[in-house]
Amino acid sequence: MAKKTTKTTYFCKNCGAESPKWIGKCPSCGEWNTYIEEPVVPKSNKGALFGTDDSGHRKSAVPVKINDIKAEQLPRIKLPSGELNRVLGGGLVPGSIVLIGGEPGIGKSTLVLQNVLRIRSRKVLYVSGEESPQQLRMRADRIAGSDQDCECYIICETSLSSIFASIKESAPDLVIIDSIQTIASDELDSAAGSVSQVRECAAAFLRYAKTSGVPVILIGHINKEGTIAGPKVLEHIVDAVLQFEGDSHYMYRILRSIKNRFGSTSEMGIYEMRETGLREVTNPSEMLLSAMDQDLSGTAIGVTIDGARPFLIEVQALVSTAAYGTAQRSVTGFDQRRMNMLLAVLEKRVGFKLAQKDVFLNIAGGLKVNDPALDLAVICAILSSNVDIAIQKGVCFSAEVGLSGELRQITRIEQRIAEAEKLGFSTIIIPRNNLKGVSTKGLKIKIVEASKVEEAFQYLFG
Repeated sequence: MAKKTTKTTYFCKNCGAESPKWIGKCPSCGEWNTYIEEPVVPKSNKGALFGTDDSGHRKSAVPVKINDIKAEQLPRIKLPSGELNRVLGGGLVPGSIVLIGGEPGIGKSTLVLQNVLRIRSRKVLYVSGEESPQQLRMRADRIAGSDQDCECYIICETSLSSIFASIKESAPDLVIIDSIQTIASDELDSAAGSVSQVRECAAAFLRYAKTSGVPVILIGHINKEGTIAGPKVLEHIVDAVLQFEGDSHYMYRILRSIKNRFGSTSEMGIYEMRETGLREVTNPSEMLLSAMDQDLSGTAIGVTIDGARPFLIEVQALVSTAAYGTAQRSVTGFDQRRMNMLLAVLEKRVGFKLAQKDVFLNIAGGLKVNDPALDLAVICAILSSNVDIAIQKGVCFSAEVGLSGELRQITRIEQRIAEAEKLGFSTIIIPRNNLKGVSTKGLKIKIVEASKVEEAFQYLFG
């Protein structure tokens, strides 16, 4: 009797594209050596887990005229964490599916569990494919105490059919999947975490969320390159992709929105990791400004904005004579190419010779900043270290520097000035004519306007 063979095909690990044979370069995303062989699920079995009627037949959608659709604004589900609500755009939208990714041990499960344990009015089903119920209880005791009065139900399961059976039985108001890479469908022969498994399981949860109106939060792993593990189609399936990032040497964690169909992708939430869980950092400047009493050269305070939130950040620079033939350029938390451009501006337009000097730049707090308004703080910190003269206390900067050495206007200048005044700074240097249409009445902070970097240097160092 002939042995029955299983039909297989090749999938791209990066974008999920299919091919009947192995190819070196993916024609869809352009990556090399990303195709792997996996078995194919029969089409008759797909979609049998959810979206079927009592007789097992797939429910068909009926075309509806767009003018007949009711444009009602669904109320968002407010989560206990204000930072998470801000990044989501105001809370969870009913029927949405959200993917939270991050490095192992960064605190993804702690962030989600800490929020669901504080929800009192909704029934939550927490599906864990990595931890036992005892481990989850120990974490819950650590971050929320021993008297959790919540409707949070735990199930440790990796089978997709068993998970949907539990969902049907418990009828939750919110579903948490930790993590999507551990869930596997019995209809597929491939292992959990493979391209086909991740895609089919995510599609099943998507159908459930859209047809039932119950939001689903997926927790995902990231690969060595720092992107969400699995095919790129996983990020296209979900409504929002949140990246939870941080540094093992710092206790602060940053939650960013990479994709959000219901809100802005420029928002950012900041947390501090403690023994009792994650603490919201409502004032980011507290972690970005040092409390040193003595004046030190090479330090400048810049006012930047991430999303709709202004905060002050400390820029540290060290300039020293090059010990070897080639000068070193080292940057942490800032674009190195932009720093090289600013060094060229200092060399060409201002006349400071830095070609034979090592320049080291660091953004305090482990934060990565892309705001061009930090340019003036960067070059002032570099110049302060070069001449070994400290910038007087109470002075901060917010201006973009052009290639000709001019200070270019920036956005949301009134928010930046208000934040600097709130934190007790006495002077802020901004571009000239940036205050058109902005009322400065009632402000106690001194506003210094400059059109070129030379004017800012003259005010600082005379």
